Amino acid sequence: MAPNSSNALVELRNLTFGYGQRVILDDVSLQVPRGKVTALMGASGGGKTTILRLIGGQNRAQKGQMLFDGQDVTIMDPSQLYAARRRMGMLFQFGALFADLNVYDNVAFPLREHTDLSEEMLHDIVLMKLNAVGLRGARDMMPGALSGGMARRVALARAIALDPELVMYDEPFSGIDPISVGTSAHLIRQLNDAMGLTSIFVSHELEQTFAIADHVIILANGKVASQGTPQEVLHSTDPLVYQYVNALSEGPVRFHYPAVSVENDFGVAR
Repeated sequence: MAPNSSNALVELRNLTFGYGQRVILDDVSLQVPRGKVTALMGASGGGKTTILRLIGGQNRAQKGQMLFDGQDVTIMDPSQLYAARRRMGMLFQFGALFADLNVYDNVAFPLREHTDLSEEMLHDIVLMKLNAVGLRGARDMMPGALSGGMARRVALARAIALDPELVMYDEPFSGIDPISVGTSAHLIRQLNDAMGLTSIFVSHELEQTFAIADHVIILANGKVASQGTPQEVLHSTDPLVYQYVNALSEGPVRFHYPAVSVENDFGVAR
């Protein structure tokens, strides 16, 4: 693929996607700037992880374009898609390590699959990636012996093994302790800057997200409710964004899922 001179490595243009009759993303346009850390936020079910799947081509847009470095993922054939994915790294929500491979072999897996490197060269790369996430000493451990935070860091070492241009993180802060949350946030920022990456992550963790992100996108009701720097989003006057960033129980996002009237359910017909 010819490189694209645009400032955006990833761009959605008037993209629509849904499951059956349920529309998840409705004519959405947004950009993920090169070299920056972008956070995708919003209420559960708002399409954040769906966007990651669209970028990687697991899902295909029903309308509009999903551009990666200027090329539309939606219309790629398998060989083009595999070439694009070679330039991406993915950290799944719970790590998704291979349970029967030790830490070393988990990180080595993409290198063995996609390169013809000698075992000596592969050895050095694996240890460098593990060292970058602070786990070179855990190379011989099995996934079952790792804490949740350690498993995420091993998965991150695997995600950057092929030196991707884009790294995607699906809820990297969920289900881990506060120390691991802080460590994970620091790693996302540090690796992005040290390796010249573009990073996009899905998160509900407000404090760490606003501390490390350059660009924040909040999705709601199938649309982009707000986007900009953390400070711009924090000071948004949009009622839904205000409710979200202040963790309020009352607002446009209701506690009750839409239902028929209470009278119809409980009383009058009886």
